[in-house]
Formats: sequence, C-alpha cells, structure tokens
Amino acid sequence: MTNPQALSRFYLTLVPFLAAGVALVIGHSKPQLYLPIWMAHALLMAFAVWSLGKNCFTNPDPEQRQLGTIALLVIIPWIGFTVFAGMGPPPTSIPEWVETATEQQVRYALLIIGGMLITVGLALLANKLRQSGEKQYWLLGLLALGIAMPLFIANMAYWGSFLVESFTNFSAASVAKRPDWYLSMRALFSWISGVEVALLYLATAAFGVALQSVGWLTSTACRLYVVFSLVGALLIVLPTLSIEPLEIASYLVSIPAFPFIMPYLMALNLLNLGNRTLTRVK
Repeated sequence: MTNPQALSRFYLTLVPFLAAGVALVIGHSKPQLYLPIWMAHALLMAFAVWSLGKNCFTNPDPEQRQLGTIALLVIIPWIGFTVFAGMGPPPTSIPEWVETATEQQVRYALLIIGGMLITVGLALLANKLRQSGEKQYWLLGLLALGIAMPLFIANMAYWGSFLVESFTNFSAASVAKRPDWYLSMRALFSWISGVEVALLYLATAAFGVALQSVGWLTSTACRLYVVFSLVGALLIVLPTLSIEPLEIASYLVSIPAFPFIMPYLMALNLLNLGNRTLTRVK
C-alpha cells in the first residue's frame, strides 16, 4: 500500500467516529454553516475512496472490480450520513422537532436510502462469499439482514414522517397531553427498533466470521467485529437499567447509523484487498 493509500484508509476509518463525535459534542448547527463544510468533506471522502480503491476499480480482473462495487455500495451511504454531524442528535422537544422538521425528514430519508444501498452491497457480498466456498455464515448474515431491513425502513419512516407530522400537529393544536394512540405507537416502535438493531449487529457478526473463513479478514479483526457486534446486540435488548454507563452505551448502539459502522469498515478492508493482491503480483 502506498503512502497516499495508507493516509486515505486512515482518514476513511476515522470518518464515522469523527462525525459522531462532532454531532454529540457540538450538536445542531445552522445549515448555512454545516452544509458547505459537509460538501467539502464529501469531495475529500470521494477522493480518498478513489485513492484507496483504484486498484479494485481499474483492475482488469472482474472479480476484483466486483469487490470494488460491493465496497462502494456500503461506503457511499456514509458520505450522506456524515451530514448528521451538522444536524446533531435528533431533537429532544416538540418545538425543536417542529423547527427542524425538514432536516429530520432529510436525515431519515438518507438513512433509508443508505440502508437499502448497504443491503444490496451485503447481499452481493454474501453471494461472493458463497462462490468463494464459505458454507454457512454468509447465509446467516443474509437472513438476519433480510429480516432487519424492512423493520429498519419502517422505524426510520416512523421517526422521519410519523413523529414529524405528529409533533407538528401537536404544536399547531397546542396539545398539552400526548394522546393514547401516540403512546401506543411509541411503545410499538421501541420494540421494533430493538429487534431491528439487534439483528443488524448479529448480521455483522456473521459476515465478519464469513470474511475471516475465506481469508478476507484477519482472525484478530474478526474477533473484534464479533465481540462488538454481540455486545451491541446485547445492549439493545437489555431492559432499561439505571446505571449511567450502560444507559449511555445502550443509547450509542441504538443510534440508527451506528450498526452500519462495522460493515463500512469491512468495506474499506475489501478495497484494501486489491492493494494487497497488486503487491503480491508485483
């Protein structure tokens, strides 16, 4: 791997964590401020992806180019997700939801589109793993993902459409007490969210083992993916506990984009496979 490729991978690896840190620490900023910064970052991120993966994208071997395509499908959504750094976390009050209604609709629309692209990418990866001789874990990952994604889309539509419209109506009608049907819907989607997020983490664990079994992931990296995925799945299904560290951890693993961080890192590893293959050929 050349120095520009190593630098690109380092930068791309930091992207989800930097975006999350900015969103959680700084919070919501004005669109006039964060959109120009995000557009500059998007260009830089696109350049870094090309620098890291050009050996895959331009390789005459169709198998290598397919790996590049799979990686792109998983990575591209993160260019959109990083705009959440400027939006900050979802609002915590009805007036804030009403004031930022358009931003919230954009947020969850990007998550739905990104989730679908990542699903396509991982489905193609599952087929690639099957062709490479992986026996079972690709199927477990694909099944978990196939169950989780419809729930994910429904959950994001709930946040981006149902809540935005409900809060707008509550604010317009000056509703002091939230109606029973709203509380029932909130309880229902709390369950849906827990199941969906747990399945996404379990799918990641299965894909990690599958990648390691065909030699596309080191055993150390595989163990880290599996451990973090299982911890994430466990935290999201645990009952609410009044222990601050656990409450913070449960909140973090439930953030909609967070379950896609590990597939994103796996995609970066797929791009790097092209660099290692080229090095061996030379």
